Amino acid sequence: MRAVWNGATLAESDDTVVVENNHYFPADSISAEYLVDSDTHSTCPWKGEASYKTIMVNGQENPDAAWFYPEPKQAAAQIKDRFAFWRGVSVED
Repeated sequence: MRAVWNGATLAESDDTVVVENNHYFPADSISAEYLVDSDTHSTCPWKGEASYKTIMVNGQENPDAAWFYPEPKQAAAQIKDRFAFWRGVSVED
């Protein structure tokens, strides 16, 4: 699987975990140079608190388009420190 936005590959891995139709990529498959820390957080009743990253590619910004669960609840332990994408990021195989 590959996550692509604005012509850049953000992540690529054969080891994604699918939860609620989202592919969660392992942290070591992420192109970290495109991700910038965000102060945004959200809470899922069964997964826990998500943290977000803003994607920056070729001078363009996609705010909070990547998220991850640094300390997920037990039911979502399989996505700990894995990244998922939305807001126009294409996830394809």
